[in-house]
Amino acid sequence: MAEPSTFKQDLLRRWVMGLKSFGSSIQDMDFLERKKAIKLSADVAMASLRGGKTCWSRALIANASKQEEGKTLVRNILGSHEFENKTSSKPPMGTFMSQKRVRSKNILRRSFCSSRRIRKIAPKRVQARSIAKRLVKKRTQVLRCLVPGGESMDDEFSLLEETLDYILSLRAQVDVMRCLADASELLNGK
Repeated sequence: MAEPSTFKQDLLRRWVMGLKSFGSSIQDMDFLERKKAIKLSADVAMASLRGGKTCWSRALIANASKQEEGKTLVRNILGSHEFENKTSSKPPMGTFMSQKRVRSKNILRRSFCSSRRIRKIAPKRVQARSIAKRLVKKRTQVLRCLVPGGESMDDEFSLLEETLDYILSLRAQVDVMRCLADASELLNGK
């Protein structure tokens, strides 16, 4: 990730560029539409700074490209050439292998479930370990739902790495929004 101040400056520049793409239509929007436009442009600006190197940035750009106003916004922020590269319909590398891996994990899980029924009651130490594994698995599932593109990640380590990068980017986005809100309050004389 770039130096925080440079990242925030680039984020602000791209975010303002995204807001300009909405142009005069932003005055015709109601509060919720305006909020959605601001959030969409901030997310696309943040994802564009990561350059498609992270799973969450690719997922945010892909989600924004599904909507018509999002397509024009992504095209304005990324540029038309980079837009075509990021939103092409090519499946990501390793998709087939990950599907095959999930399928084989399910087969293994089913075979172990039948052998577990035969076993006798395990000692408390093993039961505590299985409870801890279930808790970790449940929390990992929640984390996969929170991070854009997290559903496609099989590896917990890469999920945590993506989550940390996403959190740092969100923190920078919040800082930029706070600075912009403070500046607008100063201009309005509050």
